[in-house]
Amino acid sequence: MFPQMNRTALHFAVGRNHLSAVDFLLNHKARVDVADKVKHGLMVIHLAAWSGSLEIMLMLVKAGVDQRAKNQDGMNALHFAAQSNSVRIAEYLIQDLHLKDLNQPDEKGRKPFLLAAEKGHVEMIETLISLNLHTSEKDKEGNTALHLAAKHGHSPAVQVLLTQWQEINETNENGETPFLLTVEGGHEECSKVLLAAGSDINIPDKLNVNALQIATRNGHGSLVSFLLRENVHLHQKVEPKESPLHLAVINNQITVVNSLLSAQLDIDILNQQRQQTPLHVAAELGNVEMVETLLKAGCDLKIIDKQGKTALAVASRSNHSLVVDMIIKAERYYTWREDHHETIEDSSTSSTLSFKQDHNLETRHIRTCLWNLAYRQLKANEWQRLARLWNFTDDQIRAIEEQWSGNESFREHGHRALLIWLHGILMMQGNPVKHLYEELGRAGFPELAEKIRQFKSETDSSSKKCTVS
Repeated sequence: MFPQMNRTALHFAVGRNHLSAVDFLLNHKARVDVADKVKHGLMVIHLAAWSGSLEIMLMLVKAGVDQRAKNQDGMNALHFAAQSNSVRIAEYLIQDLHLKDLNQPDEKGRKPFLLAAEKGHVEMIETLISLNLHTSEKDKEGNTALHLAAKHGHSPAVQVLLTQWQEINETNENGETPFLLTVEGGHEECSKVLLAAGSDINIPDKLNVNALQIATRNGHGSLVSFLLRENVHLHQKVEPKESPLHLAVINNQITVVNSLLSAQLDIDILNQQRQQTPLHVAAELGNVEMVETLLKAGCDLKIIDKQGKTALAVASRSNHSLVVDMIIKAERYYTWREDHHETIEDSSTSSTLSFKQDHNLETRHIRTCLWNLAYRQLKANEWQRLARLWNFTDDQIRAIEEQWSGNESFREHGHRALLIWLHGILMMQGNPVKHLYEELGRAGFPELAEKIRQFKSETDSSSKKCTVS
């Protein structure tokens, strides 16, 4: 006995398939009935079945090993043989030793056939079928052999099992079909096998979560596309807590979001608890890329959640200033487009449309000019005068002001408002310098307007500097 490990020398010899060592130990009266206390009460017959050595198994049987011995998990030699694809051992136990009574469930309620399916051992599955030891019984979690093989994506094993199966859409204790389990594991090939065999793509589990939601939540983009191609239902009879689109946003799966939007999933769908759109969720998370995707797709910016807040208000409350500015840009852009009766398809700016921060070299000079204007010229409350002249709404101004960092915050607020204005001018393909000159004059800043007049164009020369100082 190795006291620190509670294993005998025979355990090690059998586990490592050392025939000569096993023979030596058995000839010296090594005990074959000692359980390994480290590995759930493993006995040497279990190790022999697992390792697949028929020669060692014959030696142990000759030495009087308990052929029906179980470990702490209720597993006998046939369980271990099935789990490790030891076909010769399984055939020996059943055909030569006539131990069909080994075909019993373990502590999890799994017979050897279920263990072979879980591991995807096609040869063992076929052997147990030929020995008439196949079963459609369920384990304690309600899983059949088909559930277990599908869960782990064992497509060849699933194909063999399907030849024996009557009810392909049978559910386990969680209400999951084999198809749902294979989708959850991200196994696209196995999903195709089950679908071709007649699996219902739209059966949800007990929590009313369907395959599309599961694939979305787990970020299986390829599977999402596959399910959409197979016409999975986009709308359930009972709406889930979170739609597939919400789940994709929460889990930052932009590729999945684009797939769902391409399939015409309602971009403004509300979740159950908070009555929020996907944009509300993305705004609260401060996810700039996700917000950009949803804004460019044309989501409704006026929808309010259960607390009466728009996505802009949610972003503002969460202090996500980048997202606040993006949403204001989008509100102003789509308002302008509606006023000019343009659609996304009609707009000449649709290919270059972006609501993120502008880092374009072509606009560097005008952006420098606006920075100087905000941080060196405009006084407190003066940027709001410009903002109202430019038709910023009170909600938009409040959203900008909510990100307050001290008495000098008005400079940052003004700079952000100027950049939002610049975005709109560029989207309208206007001349920013010309517009700024005219509108500073209209707002009552003639001296600043005159300085802007000297600023010719942001594209004239990279060496020119803004004259506002």
